[in-house]
Amino acid sequence: MPVTLTVETPAGETHELTAEPGAVLRDVLLDAGLSPHGRYAKRVNCGGRGICATCGVRLAEPPDPDHWHDDLADRFGYPRLSCQLRVRDGMAVKLLDKRVWGSRQSGDGTD
Repeated sequence: MPVTLTVETPAGETHELTAEPGAVLRDVLLDAGLSPHGRYAKRVNCGGRGICATCGVRLAEPPDPDHWHDDLADRFGYPRLSCQLRVRDGMAVKLLDKRVWGSRQSGDGTD
């Protein structure tokens, strides 16, 4: 049974998507025409292998990381890699306005 997730773009638009539970978030976003990549990395990226760090997103309630790169991102406040995240029901995703990777989470909860 499909799950529902909400995606907010850098422009403030909100999209509600449905996907199969456990699908890779990066793939779900790209299939919906919503790129998690910065403008320079839309064409040049690792293809979802978790090594280029260009598909970072913010999550309202991020799961525990299970990939070394995602663990470092979580530990130091950087965006989480959408290629290493699995879709779950109710997931709230924020796409970032970024040049390459994104910035650290500021102390006040904004980007």
